[in-house]
Amino acid sequence: MAVEYTFDHFQKEYPELASNYIKLIDAQRSLKGLDKKTRQLINIGIQTANGSTLGVSYHAQMARKAGATRDEVLGAVVLNLHVRGVGRVLDMLPAAIEGFSRK
Repeated sequence: MAVEYTFDHFQKEYPELASNYIKLIDAQRSLKGLDKKTRQLINIGIQTANGSTLGVSYHAQMARKAGATRDEVLGAVVLNLHVRGVGRVLDMLPAAIEGFSRK
Protein backbone atom coordinates (compact mmCIF):
# COMPACT_ATOMS: atom_id res chain seq x y z
CA MET A 1 0.00 0.00 0.00
CA ALA A 2 1.40 3.42 -0.99
CA VAL A 3 1.39 6.20 1.56
CA GLU A 4 1.04 9.75 0.28
CA TYR A 5 3.49 12.04 2.05
CA THR A 6 2.30 15.60 2.46
CA PHE A 7 3.66 18.75 4.04
CA ASP A 8 1.04 18.29 6.77
CA HIS A 9 2.83 15.11 7.84
CA PHE A 10 6.13 16.98 7.90
CA GLN A 11 4.64 19.77 10.03
CA LYS A 12 3.13 17.29 12.48
CA GLU A 13 6.29 15.24 12.91
CA TYR A 14 8.82 18.10 12.79
CA PRO A 15 7.02 21.35 13.67
CA GLU A 16 10.13 23.44 14.40
CA LEU A 17 11.95 22.27 11.28
CA ALA A 18 8.82 22.85 9.15
CA SER A 19 8.44 26.35 10.60
CA ASN A 20 12.03 27.19 9.68
CA TYR A 21 11.53 25.74 6.21
CA ILE A 22 8.50 28.00 5.71
CA LYS A 23 10.65 30.98 6.76
CA LEU A 24 13.18 30.04 4.07
CA ILE A 25 10.42 29.82 1.46
CA ASP A 26 9.07 33.21 2.56
CA ALA A 27 12.56 34.71 2.21
CA GLN A 28 12.85 33.29 -1.31
CA ARG A 29 9.44 34.69 -2.23
CA SER A 30 10.57 38.16 -1.18
CA LEU A 31 13.48 38.17 -3.65
CA LYS A 32 13.10 40.69 -6.41
CA GLY A 33 13.48 39.90 -10.10
CA LEU A 34 10.95 37.15 -10.80
CA ASP A 35 7.19 37.40 -10.61
CA LYS A 36 5.10 34.68 -8.92
CA LYS A 37 4.08 33.00 -12.14
CA THR A 38 7.64 32.76 -13.45
CA ARG A 39 8.90 31.36 -10.14
CA GLN A 40 6.21 28.66 -10.22
CA LEU A 41 6.99 27.72 -13.82
CA ILE A 42 10.69 27.41 -12.92
CA ASN A 43 9.73 25.26 -9.94
CA ILE A 44 7.73 22.98 -12.24
CA GLY A 45 10.81 22.53 -14.41
CA ILE A 46 12.99 21.78 -11.38
CA GLN A 47 10.48 19.34 -9.90
CA THR A 48 10.14 17.62 -13.27
CA ALA A 49 13.92 17.20 -13.49
CA ASN A 50 13.91 15.83 -9.92
CA GLY A 51 11.11 13.38 -10.74
CA SER A 52 8.77 14.68 -8.04
CA THR A 53 5.15 14.16 -9.07
CA LEU A 54 4.00 15.73 -5.81
CA GLY A 55 6.16 18.81 -6.47
CA VAL A 56 5.02 19.11 -10.09
CA SER A 57 1.38 18.84 -9.06
CA TYR A 58 1.72 21.39 -6.26
CA HIS A 59 3.59 23.95 -8.34
CA ALA A 60 1.21 23.48 -11.29
CA GLN A 61 -1.64 24.42 -8.99
CA MET A 62 0.30 27.41 -7.66
CA ALA A 63 1.25 28.47 -11.20
CA ARG A 64 -2.41 28.47 -12.28
CA LYS A 65 -3.27 30.61 -9.25
CA ALA A 66 -0.45 32.98 -10.26
CA GLY A 67 -1.96 33.37 -13.74
CA ALA A 68 -0.17 30.68 -15.76
CA THR A 69 -2.02 29.03 -18.60
CA ARG A 70 -2.29 25.27 -19.06
CA ASP A 71 0.07 25.53 -22.04
CA GLU A 72 2.66 27.35 -19.92
CA VAL A 73 2.48 24.74 -17.16
CA LEU A 74 2.76 21.79 -19.53
CA GLY A 75 5.48 23.60 -21.45
CA ALA A 76 7.54 23.86 -18.26
CA VAL A 77 7.39 20.06 -17.99
CA VAL A 78 8.16 19.43 -21.67
CA LEU A 79 11.26 21.66 -21.49
CA ASN A 80 12.91 18.74 -19.70
CA LEU A 81 12.67 16.55 -22.79
CA HIS A 82 16.29 17.08 -23.85
CA VAL A 83 17.58 17.01 -20.25
CA ARG A 84 15.72 14.11 -18.62
CA GLY A 85 14.20 12.33 -21.60
CA VAL A 86 10.77 11.44 -22.84
CA GLY A 87 10.15 8.97 -20.01
CA ARG A 88 10.46 11.64 -17.33
CA VAL A 89 8.26 14.03 -19.30
CA LEU A 90 5.60 11.33 -19.74
CA ASP A 91 5.78 10.52 -16.02
CA MET A 92 5.32 14.16 -14.99
CA LEU A 93 2.67 15.39 -17.45
CA PRO A 94 -0.24 13.72 -15.60
CA ALA A 95 0.86 15.36 -12.34
CA ALA A 96 1.02 18.76 -14.05
CA ILE A 97 -2.45 18.29 -15.56
CA GLU A 98 -3.89 17.14 -12.23
CA GLY A 99 -2.32 20.01 -10.29
CA PHE A 100 -3.39 22.62 -12.83
CA SER A 101 -6.97 21.30 -12.68
CA ARG A 102 -7.12 21.30 -8.86
CA LYS A 103 -9.03 24.19 -7.29
